[in-house]
Amino acid sequence: MAAKRDYYEVLGVGKTATADEIKKAYRKVAMQFHPDRNPNDKAAEDKFKEAAEAYEVLSDNDKKKRYDQFGHAGVGGNGGYSNAGGGGMRMEDIFSNFGDIFNDMGGSPFETFFGGGRTSRERSRGVRGGNLRIKVPLNLQEIAKGAHKTLKVKKYVACQTCSGSGAKDKSSFNSCSTCKGSGVIRRVQNTILGQMATTSTCPTCNGEGQVITAKCTTCHGEGRMYSEETINVDIPAGVAEGMQLSMSGKGNAGERGGMPGDLIIAIEEEEHGELKRDGNNVAYELYVSFPDAALGTSVEVPTIDGKARIKIKPGTQAGEIFRLKGKGLPNVNAYGNGDQLIHVNVWVPKEVSADERNHLEKMRDSHNFKPNPGKNEKNFFEKMRDYFS
Repeated sequence: MAAKRDYYEVLGVGKTATADEIKKAYRKVAMQFHPDRNPNDKAAEDKFKEAAEAYEVLSDNDKKKRYDQFGHAGVGGNGGYSNAGGGGMRMEDIFSNFGDIFNDMGGSPFETFFGGGRTSRERSRGVRGGNLRIKVPLNLQEIAKGAHKTLKVKKYVACQTCSGSGAKDKSSFNSCSTCKGSGVIRRVQNTILGQMATTSTCPTCNGEGQVITAKCTTCHGEGRMYSEETINVDIPAGVAEGMQLSMSGKGNAGERGGMPGDLIIAIEEEEHGELKRDGNNVAYELYVSFPDAALGTSVEVPTIDGKARIKIKPGTQAGEIFRLKGKGLPNVNAYGNGDQLIHVNVWVPKEVSADERNHLEKMRDSHNFKPNPGKNEKNFFEKMRDYFS
């Protein structure tokens, strides 16, 4: 799959663009690549859908914040969560969700320039479902490799009896008498500048163009039921605590066939018993005795994917840091792996035996406790290793 383009680049705006500037930019791109202007042009259709995907994210404050912080992964763009990705958004969804941004021009330009207006399938139907937010705990191994999760989510789902329409049967739909089936009310007002046409959603049918005369007996006209759904989620490697992923259309089902909401997946990191995360790096606190620090040794340390043996060189000082290259966590945007940092702590016993005390008394005046210890103390420290290792 080709890498997604930056959403700001798609709409031709900067990151500091206002909501109005983003709306105008989307309107311009949508006009340029609209299928009616580019019949049988798959490339233009893909750009039209790409612009809708970009606008879907950048026009929503929460999604925009996640995108600015985490890129496409923050809104599901790398993991296949968004309906819009790669041309997956349906044309009727685009018109249903974003067609109203053209109302401030006195009507949809698709009606003005392309003729005929939107069909009843493209017209907004029902009420959009609410978003859902769930927390998914991950351990370091899952964060490092990515994870596949099967979630059972309690939510509103489309009524199976009426397929979400809310009507008893197809004959239960009648054209709205207020808007004559158009879904909008158009008014023409005389002003000092001449006639001005405005449109608004029909209050009788809520923009659907149809009214239900006989409701479904299962959902009582709502078009949805409260139930449980099993959802499979692929979480990319490198996610972090507080990051949110979005699965478009996996939230609550809408009323009377309305668009479903989104499922927001909030990442929680489970604490590791020995490793601590520091960005894309992981840290480990290693404790060695001072004979081992002075003479050198090799020790085994935990890593995300198992154990590793490292060499402690002679004369290692407390506070030194060893680095295991690439043993950290991957960057969520695939920019490589972090490292594992091993902080060396020299362990000092709280209690000592009489024999150990004698050795320590001799050690007190030793050259090894001076900035440049002499080599003649090596045998002494080898004797001490057995006491403090």
